[in-house]
Amino acid sequence: MMTESAGSRFGLSEMPVPLVYATHRIIRDCNSEFAQLFGYAREELIDESFARLYPKLSDFARTGQMWQAHLRSGQTYYDERIMTGSDGRRFWCRVRGRSHHQADPFAQAVYCFEPMARPVAHDTGLMTDRQRQIVALVAQGKTNRVIAGELGLSARTVESHRARLMRAIGLRNTADLVAWFSREHV
Repeated sequence: MMTESAGSRFGLSEMPVPLVYATHRIIRDCNSEFAQLFGYAREELIDESFARLYPKLSDFARTGQMWQAHLRSGQTYYDERIMTGSDGRRFWCRVRGRSHHQADPFAQAVYCFEPMARPVAHDTGLMTDRQRQIVALVAQGKTNRVIAGELGLSARTVESHRARLMRAIGLRNTADLVAWFSREHV
């Protein structure tokens, strides 16, 4: 049996993907890949709230509620969301996270950010924030029931949001909705 020596372990700064360690949604450490993704120097992000990286404070709050409900000790949870860089540019990220405290998921957590090639439309007036959140989860292949559980809504409410949006843009099915969303809108 091989044993791992202390010299063969990799630190956060050596990982080739955007990683961050946080306590209570405050960035305590991150690697240069994470800082570069957002257009900051690493030192500019240390001890800063994640709220700084979201387009709106309501996005930060809503994401926190969803993650708090589903991030369990030892389990990896993920979502896809829009983030904002230092220059104001908005971009999609897939975020995976793991907590070390089941009772308080944000006490200590590590997150991996993966930028996505999904376009961000500048005209966001067509969808409400809730519809945008639901369609992003639909695009991940999640059912109304699963989405409802993640967001703390009823499956009927999720279905209603989807139906209103589909009527507004003239789509007939979920596949068309996902294609439309992935191609053109946030």
